[in-house]
Amino acid sequence: MKEEIKESNMSELKFKLTKESKINALGGQLFRIEAIVNFKNGNNEIKKGTKGGWVEKDSNLSGNAWVSGNAIVSGNARVSGNAKVSGDAMVYDDAIVSDNAWVSGDAKVSGNAMISGNARVSGDAMVYGNAKVSGNAKVSGNARVSDNAWVSDNAWVYGDARVYDDAMVYGNAKVSGDAMVYDDARVSGDARVYGDARLIAKSAYTKGSFVGGDNSETPKFTNITDKTGSNYWRNQYVIGDYEISEIEPKAVETSETEPEIITLNGKRYKVVE
Repeated sequence: MKEEIKESNMSELKFKLTKESKINALGGQLFRIEAIVNFKNGNNEIKKGTKGGWVEKDSNLSGNAWVSGNAIVSGNARVSGNAKVSGDAMVYDDAIVSDNAWVSGDAKVSGNAMISGNARVSGDAMVYGNAKVSGNAKVSGNARVSDNAWVSDNAWVYGDARVYDDAMVYGNAKVSGDAMVYDDARVSGDARVYGDARLIAKSAYTKGSFVGGDNSETPKFTNITDKTGSNYWRNQYVIGDYEISEIEPKAVETSETEPEIITLNGKRYKVVE
């Protein structure tokens, strides 16, 4: 018969620091944790006596959050709610992982980064600086999200993609390959950015598939100038439909219409109103 897991108060400490310890790369002492009550971490049942991962101090972990495997939470980092950190993942500095978020694999979350909602950071991905990953967003592979960048909703950043500066990726957008999204760029809707694409404009890309690289079989933009006045997108590659906010066309001075010339009986006449 399956043992019933009695719910423990979220505010109660669910673990203790064991005597098993080690020194991390920054010289801080880490302690393996052990559950001291039965509780649920999301859909996972954590039983009293279960050994977990590593923390530097009690304040690294709160609520029903849990650290497992060889995962580490250190510095002033906080993991709370039903969040979990597993595998060989590391959460450190002043980073926050909350709600139902999950950091796994060899992923690293550091600086003032915030992972919340049902967000997932996995593989060798890194989220740092003041970056945020929220909603149902995913960051995986060797992807990097940094500075003030924000990945949210159902967006997915993966491969070797980079999202940084004040860039935002949201909706159902996907950024992958060696793509880079930065400056004030916005990628949303069902947009796909991949290959060697670079999105640097201060404008929003809401649908379509963009790809960089040298592939003569791929259609190109032929005459695009973005809102910053840059011609970067001219001759860049695109697959599928696309939508780019165009800049206002410059007024062009035109000369008056030339009068019509007709020929009658071998002589030329100018037609006037």
